[in-house]
Amino acid sequence: MPTTKVPKATPQASRTTLRQRLAELRGPAVAPHPLDARALAALAANPGCRRRALLDGAGVDKAALATALGSPAPFGQSQFAFMRGNAFEAKVKGDGGTELLRLVHERLGTRSPVPSPAPVPGDSLVPDLSAAGPEGRTARTALALREATVAGGWTLLDHPLLALEVAGSPAYLEPDAVVVHPDGRWTVVEIKSFPMIDGSADAAKVGAAARQSAVYVLALEQVAAHAPGASVDHRVLLVCPKDFSNLPTASVVDVRKQLAVTRRQLARLTRIEDIAATLPDGTTFDVELRSGEELTSAVESVPAAYAPECLAACELAFHCRDRARTAGAVESLGRGVRGELGGLTTVGAVLAAAHGEAGDPADPTVAALRRAAALRAEALAQAQVPRQAEAPTRGQALEQAQVLEQARAGR
Repeated sequence: MPTTKVPKATPQASRTTLRQRLAELRGPAVAPHPLDARALAALAANPGCRRRALLDGAGVDKAALATALGSPAPFGQSQFAFMRGNAFEAKVKGDGGTELLRLVHERLGTRSPVPSPAPVPGDSLVPDLSAAGPEGRTARTALALREATVAGGWTLLDHPLLALEVAGSPAYLEPDAVVVHPDGRWTVVEIKSFPMIDGSADAAKVGAAARQSAVYVLALEQVAAHAPGASVDHRVLLVCPKDFSNLPTASVVDVRKQLAVTRRQLARLTRIEDIAATLPDGTTFDVELRSGEELTSAVESVPAAYAPECLAACELAFHCRDRARTAGAVESLGRGVRGELGGLTTVGAVLAAAHGEAGDPADPTVAALRRAAALRAEALAQAQVPRQAEAPTRGQALEQAQVLEQARAGR
């Protein structure tokens, strides 16, 4: 009996099927929410969260979803700060990027093994990167980078578009600028509106900018692999207002550590099609087509890995925190606590083990909890001593003050 061969799905067909599945998840009429470098850096910091990986990969607007779930996230930038940031960026890039290229040469061009010549105003290139659609802009950016490397001069790419595959789905990233040096180096430039006072800025904000820039460097490395003579600098240039003025100043940030962490964490992400395959049929996160209860059921069908750090990086963090607290999950206490507690996954189990109501006494975790509970009980018992016995009376205090006064007078 002849056997019928089933044709294998081609990579193009697989991508088409995945694209259709992701469109169904976010809603057929909903435009995909862009996955920027800030969100990608946050995703890389928590690769075990399948919920965020799927929602970001599908382009779901997590802020709108969180509002529909009844747990809106207080994220967002004020209009004033947004306008101030745009005005500062325009100032930095004005006059064909003359000031920006001067800062790049001053901080990075003269520190290379072969110093690059100083950029001459008017001689640098600023190619047009406009094209149809994200695929077109990505291809145009890659072509401009290769052409600039071959030309051997200073080139400023204003808001180039880069592509990076994340868990089997493409993410499009748009850095503020990329500068091509005459020696073929590519440098990421990140422009921020927070001040740099006396040569230093807020450490938390600089760290966030470094993690975001590491994503851009990772995407650039994939383009440079197909551009002979090109290399991506692991040092990025952070441009900020100087002191309390609107004048630009710059600092070099080495992102090798953040780059290694981002590369390793993104490689650990489960592929999005594998996550989507586990969902019930008809699952969608379209806030226009589903009620709050249906959206809650859809969100809960995707496993999450909540940690308190998510509150500063994910729009769904408040919803996940409420669920973790309701379930008594120890994850709500932090990753460090979760790691120390081993097989004890709920707060109730931890308390029962600490009070001797459950748990194996031979378990080091249980033994440590019971020791901590005993120390706490001892401390509370000592705190029951009356205050009168501890603190001096008013008369005693006055007498002590007189003694000190006499001692100072030499009596």
